[in-house]
Amino acid sequence: MNRRHILAAFALACAVPLAQAQGYPTKPVRIIVPQPPGGGFDTVGRLIADRMGKVTGQSFVVENRTGSGTLVGTDAAAKAPADGYTLLVGSVSNLALNPGLYPNLPYDSLKDFEPVGLLVGYSYTLVARKDLPLRNLTEVLAHAKANPGKLTYASAGVGSGQHVLAAALWHLANVEVAHVPYRGAQPAYQDLLGGRVDLFFDLSPTARVQVDAGNAKALAVSGSARNSMHPQVPTVLESGAAQLELESWFGLFAPAKTPPEVLQKLRTDFAKVAAMPDVHEALLKGGGKPMALIGDDARAVVRRDVDHWSKLVRTLGIRAE
Repeated sequence: MNRRHILAAFALACAVPLAQAQGYPTKPVRIIVPQPPGGGFDTVGRLIADRMGKVTGQSFVVENRTGSGTLVGTDAAAKAPADGYTLLVGSVSNLALNPGLYPNLPYDSLKDFEPVGLLVGYSYTLVARKDLPLRNLTEVLAHAKANPGKLTYASAGVGSGQHVLAAALWHLANVEVAHVPYRGAQPAYQDLLGGRVDLFFDLSPTARVQVDAGNAKALAVSGSARNSMHPQVPTVLESGAAQLELESWFGLFAPAKTPPEVLQKLRTDFAKVAAMPDVHEALLKGGGKPMALIGDDARAVVRRDVDHWSKLVRTLGIRAE
């Protein structure tokens, strides 16, 4: 083969993936949501799917793959063909907490996924039963120190975000509060509202409903700044209780070996979605903080939280059920 033929073959090889990327997507794209309909994963996944479909002119279809918390769906996405037609809604829980919760996690959060972008972050709000005679987090911690194990806190299950965040707070504040796990947030709220459990560290948008209705009172939020839904409620950092902050980000991820040209197309389209005024408004209305972090910027946040939270979970000795 002469030089001209070699150059022609090389040009053709380069043109094929470029053409694939320019034509992508040519068929429906599946977005795996690793939790049931109705929660934060599902809400974000359906918003992304709808707007990505409008930007590309192709269908983006949400598939709820449940089981073992977020494990089954996330692992399915990690092992899917890396062609851009199977994507994942990723969050702190399935990518940053799971590496600490499962000693033999079947996927690697950093090696098996490439972030397309992070869309939104949600803080958590520490709420108390409305008749708890403690007015703020400082008083809660003082009472817990004087009465070890007497206060109780609910979670949506062992290893859930609500469990890990609360356990981290008690650990860092050096107090003992008894854990009462439930199968989901709904039964946890039933007992909180019924006065059978004292505290619950839940996602702020969900907690807001109960606080605004007067069914529970907000004591602190977990973000780096106060939440616009509870502007009068201090952060954990402000309270001086512990050096603790967490915002549970949600975004779109692709299998790690997805062709770079396809990844770039996905990131370009995702950036368009994140910049849509109606998306920004919907995220704010839902109690979120719009992020719009793409590619390397998203990867830096994911890497930071995987490193920090997986280590902290192991320190706390929490294992998934």
